[in-house]
Amino acid sequence: MDFHPTEEQAAAAGLAARIFADLATHERLAAAGTGSDAELWKALTTAGLTAAVEEIGLLGLVLLLEEQGRTTAQVPYAATCAYGILPVAAHGSPEQRARLLPALGTGEAVATGAFPARGRITASSDGRLTGTAPAVPWLRDATHVLVPDADRALWLVRTDAPGVETAPVETTAPWSAGRLTLTGAEAERIGSDGAYEDTLTSARTAFAGLQAGVCAGSLARAVEHTSTREQFGRPLSTNQGVMLRAADAYMDTEAIRVTTYEAAWRIDQGLPAREHALTAAWWASEAGKRVVHAGQHLHGGMGADLDHPVHRHFLWGRQLDAYLGCGSELLAELGASIASTAEGEHA
Repeated sequence: MDFHPTEEQAAAAGLAARIFADLATHERLAAAGTGSDAELWKALTTAGLTAAVEEIGLLGLVLLLEEQGRTTAQVPYAATCAYGILPVAAHGSPEQRARLLPALGTGEAVATGAFPARGRITASSDGRLTGTAPAVPWLRDATHVLVPDADRALWLVRTDAPGVETAPVETTAPWSAGRLTLTGAEAERIGSDGAYEDTLTSARTAFAGLQAGVCAGSLARAVEHTSTREQFGRPLSTNQGVMLRAADAYMDTEAIRVTTYEAAWRIDQGLPAREHALTAAWWASEAGKRVVHAGQHLHGGMGADLDHPVHRHFLWGRQLDAYLGCGSELLAELGASIASTAEGEHA
């Protein structure tokens, strides 16, 4: 395994870090409310950081999503890449790739996904979808939604198509979410058998990378606060209890990062990675929850202020804790996968 970024990946991550740092400021995030930042989204797409995902792979995307997570930047970047660019590039037909990828790369089209499959949406024999997805992240910004049906076939739906209704939904984190209702909506099939599992595996890895960034940002804020805030004439950071809590949060953040890098690297190399993605997602859920709680706790009373920047990290961390499966669900799925593999080896 080699987690060292390529020259292209490092350059993209550095550019993303500068753009997010410049535009995803506390003041701009507060002004955006629960909506997305159109100016920031335009800056990312103009800089080529969306289209670049085709070249830098999933590991490169993870590096970029870490930078988004550090600032909790409110743009549909993770969703467009995980549910648009990556699945279309991997499973789309030549015609679909030629038609969809340029628009997704420039930001003209925005994608999201009604993931994971919950069996609520069915497909007719002529490719029309019926059913409801209660909460789809970034749906309010999306032009396309990647929808798995009850049989786990993948379909791409335009949000302006007949039979498609969307309604705003507020989630824990301000992800411009919405309720998707399909009534005989026209859709186009993406890929064949296995496309759903591949997409879910990549999405879990991508959002684990986002969680690594959220946790790193939360911890950085906590370190800054405890290093400058004094109690009894000395910084809070000199308190042993504070140091131990921060150290635990650091180790949890690194565990999320390294398991995510491994899963992304394996996917980029074409190696089996489902169990590795589940492991990364489990760490992102369980450890991520601990880290953002620690970040808020280390801020003391200020951490309870809904307008304080660290509170956004708390909200994002809790949203990512449950998104695409909470810890217990992921652990059960991982155990079943390991048991199934063991049975196959001894058959």
